[in-house]
Amino acid sequence: MKQRLLLLLFAAAIISSCSKKLKTIPGRYAATNKVYSQHADSLSQTLLAENPAMLTDSLGSPIPSEWVGTVNFNLRKPNYVIIHYTAQDSVGQTLRTFTLVKPQVSAHYVIGKDGKVIHMLNDYMRAWHAGISKWGTISDMNSCSIGIELDNKGNEPFSTAQMNSLLILLAKLKKDYNIPTANFIGHGDIAPGRKPDPGIRFPWELLANKGFGYYSDIIIVPAPANFDSATALRLIGYDTRNLPAAIGAFKRHFVQREDSTTLTQFDLDVLFNVYKKY
Repeated sequence: MKQRLLLLLFAAAIISSCSKKLKTIPGRYAATNKVYSQHADSLSQTLLAENPAMLTDSLGSPIPSEWVGTVNFNLRKPNYVIIHYTAQDSVGQTLRTFTLVKPQVSAHYVIGKDGKVIHMLNDYMRAWHAGISKWGTISDMNSCSIGIELDNKGNEPFSTAQMNSLLILLAKLKKDYNIPTANFIGHGDIAPGRKPDPGIRFPWELLANKGFGYYSDIIIVPAPANFDSATALRLIGYDTRNLPAAIGAFKRHFVQREDSTTLTQFDLDVLFNVYKKY
């Protein structure tokens, strides 16, 4: 009984600690920090509920059931990192968006042009950043990923300070949650045709060189004559139901020469090179 109580208290402490994450930001965010705390506390009560399954058979008769707490469990952990750009004018505007109910959007982290990192949601919580998306067989990316928003309109370079902070954050997340190298991707990858971020200017090659995602090698082996590009895109993870959109998303991430939805011979060679890494 004592061991079970300690485990439940530990789980509650993890969730309740979420309410402390934003208390270092003073002033105008005090009210939204309070809402965060209240919501986290409510979730902790849900987590600690000990309700047996209330089931009935086809005749409406209750099926015997009870609650027996297992001692073998932990919190679910993120397995992907999804990178976005904010497409807004400032970090302040983004924080305002993420602290209003109406937009129904959020992220775990926001990184400013000056390199400042703002943690907005405990990593074990489910943020609303991916939207309608798909990667491989996963159709609910919000439930298995961490969302990182970079202060950038999408038509400008990413600052050195911002990228340095991103790389340090990615290293921490990769270590903390044992995230596979292939699972650092962009919003545009999981929502082709709907979202382009982090865009054609994002330095994916830099990230790949640090172990966060894959990128094409410098020396590219030509694709064979019978190379099936649609199948390769699908096996990488792209949703190919809208094939032109998937091609565009691939090119923004791995080719980064032009924003188009057609594959040149060079693009096919790059695709073949990248496909072999997955």
